[in-house]
Amino acid sequence: MDLAQIIKAYDVRGTVPDQLNDSVAQAIGRAFAQTLIARGQNKGSIVVAHDMRESGPALVEAFTNGVRAEGIDVINAGLGSTDLLYYASGILDLPGAMFTASHNPAQYNGIKFCYAGAKAVGQDSGLGQIRTLAQELLGTPLPPLTGSISSQDMLSGYAAHLHKLVDLTGIRPLKVVVDAGNGMGGYTVPAVLGTLPTLEIVPLYFELDGSFPNHEANPLEPANLVDLQKAVVAHDADLGLAFDGDADRCFVVDANGAPVSPSAITALVATRELAKHPGATIIHNLITSRAVPEIVLEHGGKPVRARVGHSFIKADMATTNAVFGGEHSAHYYFRDFWGADTGMLAAMHVLAALGETGKPLSELGAEFERYVSSGEINSRVTDTAAKLATVKAHFADTPQDELDGLTVSFDDGSWINLRPSNTEPLLRLNVEAPNQERMSELRDEVLGLIR
Repeated sequence: MDLAQIIKAYDVRGTVPDQLNDSVAQAIGRAFAQTLIARGQNKGSIVVAHDMRESGPALVEAFTNGVRAEGIDVINAGLGSTDLLYYASGILDLPGAMFTASHNPAQYNGIKFCYAGAKAVGQDSGLGQIRTLAQELLGTPLPPLTGSISSQDMLSGYAAHLHKLVDLTGIRPLKVVVDAGNGMGGYTVPAVLGTLPTLEIVPLYFELDGSFPNHEANPLEPANLVDLQKAVVAHDADLGLAFDGDADRCFVVDANGAPVSPSAITALVATRELAKHPGATIIHNLITSRAVPEIVLEHGGKPVRARVGHSFIKADMATTNAVFGGEHSAHYYFRDFWGADTGMLAAMHVLAALGETGKPLSELGAEFERYVSSGEINSRVTDTAAKLATVKAHFADTPQDELDGLTVSFDDGSWINLRPSNTEPLLRLNVEAPNQERMSELRDEVLGLIR
């Protein structure tokens, strides 16, 4: 089997058992261990966790056998969210592996890697090496298991660490509907938020079930927010939170059931972090709203524009010593959390901001929404490079840059970004403008060129 099909630019992702099975997991475990040794990243142990998918425990066992066969010890943290694994990697100062396929359907599983201190492992920082080594090791005999294995519960420490970063004890009482989508939020939310007397949690789909019987655990799709939106209104709640399958992303809806954009959440959290760290750097990817850098500047911060994707954001967080970073996809990164992403900590910032004011979230969130966005629109094309060239030529007289795909910026504050998918023959279009009419005009103009 060609492991390039499942070991991609950011992580491992594939269907079980045809693409990802025990023998593949074992080879990847050995490859990860060898990569740690070759890159001087071996700390003698690694920490491993898995989400609620049925295939997780068996794949973890095969993977850890591969690691132990290379002489490295394994600490198994058992069930966890991806940000719990990052916490474990950070607090223990050990490399980590998280078995999850995030928001993908039930037949998928995967692995996200990090070096000690939750530092990202991407295509150019080790994942390419893991892919090459795993391909060579696939199907070869397993050496004796000289590394040990032990178990360690990380949940209570994870919760305590988050509470040190955001104090929710003094806020006004809030009723919060949480849709865990049968994912890991059903495990972490009770430990982190369920213990607070100021919060009344109304749980939706907290039962851990990797078959996702209610809806896909992907809140980026509007259809998967419908149950939460209805429940918030029905329970007369102050807000709603929706987590994806591995609970590293969090989406927010207000008391009316209206979604609060991840760009608005990025700007809100940025203002809170800048209040604690005046003049600090804030990272935002290039398709978050232009309101984000504007608000960062207004609050005395330094906005830095980054490419889309966690490995780019984490690299920029490290090089600029940024205090916070946010993406349009609801990934939120914190310097206080080893530069890693955690939806739970972002949710706690929203709860704190709301709980410290008498305003409803619709009013609070409106302070951070300044423009009209198209959302991401995908177009399947036969030649992405040719279509990009067409759009580039069409707007030749307008300022452009190619940090990530093609961005065209207009005098009225409008912008378009068109970027190719890393994995499919797709072009992804994002448009933002001061009003709906201008956004629709630009959106339709670009779609007319590429479709």
